[in-house]
Order: sequence, then C-alpha cells, then structure tokens
Amino acid sequence: MRRLAVLSLHTSPLVQPGTGDSGGMNVYVRELVSSLAQAGVACDVYTRAWAPGLPPEVVVEPGVRVVHVPAGPAADVPKDELPGLVPEFTAGVIDGIRRTGDVDAIHANYWLSGVAGHVAKHELGLPLVSTFHTLARVKAEADVAESAQRVTAETEVIGCSDAILANCAEEADDLRRHYQAPSHRIEIVAPGVDHAFFSPGDRNGARAALGWTGADRISLAGGRGASEHPILLFVGRIQPLKGLDVAVGALAELDDRSAELVVVGGPSGADGPAELARVLALATDLGVRDRVRFVDPQPHHLLSSWYRAADVVLVPSRTESFGLVALEAAACGRPVVAAGVGGLRTIVRDGTTGFLVDGRDPADYARRVEALLADDELATGMADAAVRHARAFTWSTAAARLRRLYADLTTRSLVACR
Repeated sequence: MRRLAVLSLHTSPLVQPGTGDSGGMNVYVRELVSSLAQAGVACDVYTRAWAPGLPPEVVVEPGVRVVHVPAGPAADVPKDELPGLVPEFTAGVIDGIRRTGDVDAIHANYWLSGVAGHVAKHELGLPLVSTFHTLARVKAEADVAESAQRVTAETEVIGCSDAILANCAEEADDLRRHYQAPSHRIEIVAPGVDHAFFSPGDRNGARAALGWTGADRISLAGGRGASEHPILLFVGRIQPLKGLDVAVGALAELDDRSAELVVVGGPSGADGPAELARVLALATDLGVRDRVRFVDPQPHHLLSSWYRAADVVLVPSRTESFGLVALEAAACGRPVVAAGVGGLRTIVRDGTTGFLVDGRDPADYARRVEALLADDELATGMADAAVRHARAFTWSTAAARLRRLYADLTTRSLVACR
C-alpha cells in the first residue's frame, strides 16, 4: 500500500472543529490520516477550496498533505448547495490522483465525498472505501429530515463500495437494516482518542487554568468560587441534531440552583443560528439564562481542560454514529450522561462509566446528573471505569486495521455496481 486518496469535500481537517460544519468528522480525518502516515501509508486529503487565497497543497506532516480542490466559490457554501458542486470537485480529485500516479485506494468520508469517490472508482479503477459518519435514513428516524437525493446517493455508494466502514456494531446494523448493505463488505473500525492530550486531570486545577476562580468564576451572577458549584459541559456544534435544548432543560430540572452549564461550540449549518436563538429563549423561559455560558469553539487539543473542569458531560444527541465527545470526556475521567442512541451505546456503559438515557425528557437527564453530583463515590468509580474503557480506543489501532484492509482490497476484484 503506497498512497491513499482521502476525500472530505465539505469540511477540511485544517479547520477547527466546532465552527461551521466542522465537527467530529474533521477530527476523524485528521487523526486517522496522521496515524496512517505513521504506519507507512501516505495520505492525500482532498477537500473543497473553502476560502480565498488557500495554497493548492498544504503539507501537514510527513506523509500527509491536504489538497484544495476548486469547486464553486472560494467561500463558505450552505450544505444544501454543495451537491451541485460535486461534479467539479470530482473532476479535480480525478485529475489530482492521475497526476500523483501512485494512489492505491480511495477513502470517502460523508455522502457527498462518496458520490465523488464512486465516480472516481470507475474512472480510475481503484477500490472505494466509504465512511458515512451519519446516514439519512437513521436521521429520519430521529425526526431530522434529509433530502431524497441524499438517500439515493447513499444507497448507490453503499451498493458499489468495496468496503463500508462502520464505527460500531450499531452503525453496522443501521447499514444492513436501512440500506441492505452486505455484511461481508462492512468493516467495524472504531475511531480512537489521542491519549497524550485526553487523559485524567484534577478538576479544580483545570478550573483554575481556565480562570474559573475568585472574581473570575464562570457564573455571571457572582458569589462562590468556581470550585464550589457543579459544572455541566456540552461540547459540540449548535444544531437541532445535537440536542442542546435537552441539556438546558436538564439544568433547569436540577435541585442545585448553583449548577451551571458550559456550552463549547458555535452554530452550525443553515439551522444553527435559529437553533441558538431557540435555546436562548428556552433558557430564559426556564429561568436559567444566567447559568448557561457559551464559549467559542476551542482548539481540539485544548478541550481536555474543559472536560477535566466539568463534573458531568452531557451528550443528548438525537442520533450519533459514534460520539467522539463522549469518548474524549471518558478518557479525561469524566462521567458522561448521554442519549441511548447509536455509537453512544458503545462508548458509554450504562451504570458503569456513565448513564444512557432513553427518550428526550430533560428530567430523566437531570436525575442521572443529580445521582452523580450527590454521590462522590459513584462519580469517582464511574470516572475511573470510563478511563479504563477509553484506553481500548486508539487511532493507531484503527490505522493498523485499515492499512491491512486497504492492502487486501488492492488484491481483489472491484465490486460492481448493483
């Protein structure tokens, strides 16, 4: 295996997660290609040129470069307009792979890149590996509408992919149930976490490092020092799918009126600004607006301090193919209260490393949070168990499995479109 072409049309691994449409997929692509390069597989990441003045290529580290493909305006483009740019992006990718000359496989991320990868597979005769990150029909089950165009495209890409990656057993089941994906072409390869950055640390020390002490305590209301009141943490893009409204509702249900909710992330997608306005109105109506603080998206490696500073991390997503936030929090030794959906059922062991909640009732989340806040022994035990569980997830393990998969695919006949 010499070189891998990684397609990430709508979001660049160079962009900070938590801004715009950048999130867990950015982390996935960046960390995976870095680990693959360290394992001896050179990676070219093809992404749309999303801003003016970007260089054609950026060498991130030895064996990893990001290639900016002109497709549409060099500016942010609403995600619902991106399908129209796929043909131009695809042509740029094919041209880039031909010029490189030593690419052995294509790995497409998200359905838009999958469409480009599908065309490139047939044009170049290369095996196609697809990671979808989210699936339209799974989102529809969670009352999140997606276009018929996306459903059709996902079905076609799945039908022609030489390997379909699932982050966990739940996602593999979704691929079979909703898209009739053949089991023998599904490979379960869990993402990892960088344990050099995400590791346990002292809560009060992290709060002090963030300036949450004395007069600089996080609350706008003044009063006690930051180390004396509970902090709930939500990390992620502000969009309906992520369920920030549930986290705000859970805060309002707590008996402890000194508890605060810290939200690290910004509005995402066309619905993001409206969702932020809705959540702010909800917080005001519930009487907790002065106990909710919004923090701009943070550099990924600095998120560890925010996890360590929290008492509990909330992940109330409507659907989640994996849930890197929950894994990073666990690696930092913080119990997670999460929705019992998708990959969160793999990351959070209910009653052992945290709690899983069925349904979207904020009171159910609040009950689990209060159980942790009221019992130090329970919280400490879950935190320790979370750290142990998180150690099983590493990017080097994921890269080693994928390196073998890519090499194996180069020896097989390509899957024909069905």
